[in-house]
Amino acid sequence: MKILIVDDNQSLATVIQYMLEQKGYEVSSAFGGLEGYSAYFQFQPDLVITDIQMPGENGFELINHIREQDPSVKTIYMSGNLDQFDTLLEEEKKRFPINVLRKPFFMDDLINRVSEFNN
Repeated sequence: MKILIVDDNQSLATVIQYMLEQKGYEVSSAFGGLEGYSAYFQFQPDLVITDIQMPGENGFELINHIREQDPSVKTIYMSGNLDQFDTLLEEEKKRFPINVLRKPFFMDDLINRVSEFNN
């Protein structure tokens, strides 16, 4: 499975990439929504893990732009403030293949969310 990580925190993206590569996934990282959009089409991932709150284009905007070309994109949204996005995330869950991950998280939480899309 190919996974794209999009986060404006480069250190966190690098750690996530390392953890997933140790589990055998092919992983690429992008640092922000605009870079993530370009990386999506170059890398062609099966799953996008994106931070919600990023400067410029946020995670929702990024995924909406990707969905214009690929409506079935699988997504894991990350945020330390998931509660403020509850309504939007619930609407997304009804229509699209998504999951959520609250920051900070344990490696097992990350691997479990990813494996839900790996079946």
